[in-house]
Amino acid sequence: MTQAARSPGRGGPETEAAGPDVGPVRVRVAPSPTGPIHVGNMHTAFFNWLFARGRGGAFILRFEDTDLERSDPKFERLIFEEMRWLGLDWDEGPDIGGPYGPYRQSERLPLYEEYARRLVESGHVYPCYCTAEELEAERAEAQRAGVAYKYSGRCRRLGEAERERFETEDRVPALRFAVPGGRVVVIDDLIRGRIEYPTEAISDFIIVRPSGMPLYNFAVVVDDITMRVSHVIRGEGHIPNTPVQCLIYEALGERQPRFGHVGHILLPSREKMAKRAGNAYVGMYREEGFLPEALINFMALLGWTPADGREFLTLREILAEFSLERVTKAPSVFDPEKLTWMNANYIRRLDREELARRCLPFLKKAGLVAESLGEDPPDAAPDPPAGMVRSDFERVVWIVSLEQERIETLKDIVAATEFFFRRDIEPDEAALKMLREAGDILDEALQTYRNHEDWSPTSLEAAGRALVERLGLSGRKVFQPIRAAVTGRVASPPLFDTMAALGRDLCLERMARAVAFTASSSSSRPPPSGADGR
Repeated sequence: MTQAARSPGRGGPETEAAGPDVGPVRVRVAPSPTGPIHVGNMHTAFFNWLFARGRGGAFILRFEDTDLERSDPKFERLIFEEMRWLGLDWDEGPDIGGPYGPYRQSERLPLYEEYARRLVESGHVYPCYCTAEELEAERAEAQRAGVAYKYSGRCRRLGEAERERFETEDRVPALRFAVPGGRVVVIDDLIRGRIEYPTEAISDFIIVRPSGMPLYNFAVVVDDITMRVSHVIRGEGHIPNTPVQCLIYEALGERQPRFGHVGHILLPSREKMAKRAGNAYVGMYREEGFLPEALINFMALLGWTPADGREFLTLREILAEFSLERVTKAPSVFDPEKLTWMNANYIRRLDREELARRCLPFLKKAGLVAESLGEDPPDAAPDPPAGMVRSDFERVVWIVSLEQERIETLKDIVAATEFFFRRDIEPDEAALKMLREAGDILDEALQTYRNHEDWSPTSLEAAGRALVERLGLSGRKVFQPIRAAVTGRVASPPLFDTMAALGRDLCLERMARAVAFTASSSSSRPPPSGADGR
């Protein structure tokens, strides 16, 4: 294969992919429902969606499910969910139908048979009776000779008598495409420019297995023809498939779509994202609490940049600016740290109530708030889970907003705020160390706040400052033990906002428990809360 911006300069004739006149824009994404959708597949789907939406075209979703053993309806549902989560809709697909369905390959087998028959009748394919053992022997011979394997073509030269003999041996043939010699397949790639493939480098390839199941390169061409696909935008891993597909289009006498191949997505280590790696699946980012708008913004910048180089763009802004002319053929780096940084920025920008609504599923899953919270009238706080503090939605909004500047993902809200929701907390080691050294200070703080009724942040701070003045200590010396007592940790949101959100009863309860702990020389942990569950 070569890439060039000039004529190939070869003696043989050329086969060239379609030019600009390909009719209305119709693009497709065709994942296999054999597992959760991969980041690379979703990135390709996103670029196709942008291309279609920006040109008033159609975006098609279809499933390549001819791997019947591994395909599963549950993965179809996951693909639907993840695409909708990211805001990508489709005009035709397995769930909504369309004029060129069905949209599952397993339901299109008669169509593949029809097109295979056309190729047989036109002499572009031939029956191949080679067994798996015979083909493996050919490969082994090529390996010993140190040359790239290419099918010998022996079944292409079979006479009628030899074919009849194989038939009597009950050999069921595959169908192989007869690749023409002395040709150059030229692809005018929308992203990479001119790509040339000599047909001598292409082995006669199978289009239909002996079982009758079509292979990818044949099925995808039939699907794209019958669904009137105008542009095929996909990853560069498909470049070797393109000349093969161009030959099938030509043999069928059908117009070819325009092709564009986006660069690979790499990890920071410069390795390709492994399909089976946990961080390769879109669903993982959803489960870890990444915002869809952050992930879609991040994916847009993998291989594409807006004219002004901005990093933060809404989906509407991306759609307004996207063009294939600004898509690079170079690989892009999927940097999880940068995605996390971008996600944290998006969290900072959310309205407090919106952030709370998005955090609720994670708080519910952790058992920190009632399942019905957020679904009740504003003045109806549902009963809390066992051992939890009663919380209404407004309290959740307040608590979540205290951590808005500190969390990086929605899932982080669980660890960051659980001390607000659990009645009993277990101080960490740093907090325990501080509590052991601050018994007198905590006792004074407990007496001060027991006599304090106004539990607003401003009033709490005023009482704390007065205590600092009276003890003649620094604010840190006084406030850090209080923080350790009421939160069980030495780092939290601003102390007096935290105390106000916790509420008077819970703060006094925890300070009393901490004082009892510091007074007990035999205990290494704070004593448990009272028998009444408080």
